[in-house]
Amino acid sequence: MSIEQIKLSQTGKEQLVRLKRRTGLKNWNVLCRWAFCRSLEEKTIPSPVPIPADSSVEMDWKTFAGEHGALYLALLRQRCAADGVNLEEDPSELNKQFRLHLHRGIAYLVGDKSLQSIEDLASCACPRS
Repeated sequence: MSIEQIKLSQTGKEQLVRLKRRTGLKNWNVLCRWAFCRSLEEKTIPSPVPIPADSSVEMDWKTFAGEHGALYLALLRQRCAADGVNLEEDPSELNKQFRLHLHRGIAYLVGDKSLQSIEDLASCACPRS
């Protein structure tokens, strides 16, 4: 059970366009990685809202994850287990949880007005004491 294709919602696409403009990052997949990890950082379970796949932004898992695909997948599986999500019962749940985390993370990043550059993004991962 794995994730093959990722298609963003139109809202997610528009938010990524704003993030690209603000941070200077050029690639969707890099911003999506940051967003995914930002959502995983939250202690709460993402709201199980329907997320349409209604934009033109689509990438395969390898493009999203790069050489660290196994790591991102393991992080998602670990988070699902921690949240009590039964992946064995419904194989499509892994993809659903990924989309929820990805879109929640995108919304968090675009909502953080302090993110104005790549350096600001990096400081989220490595806060200064």
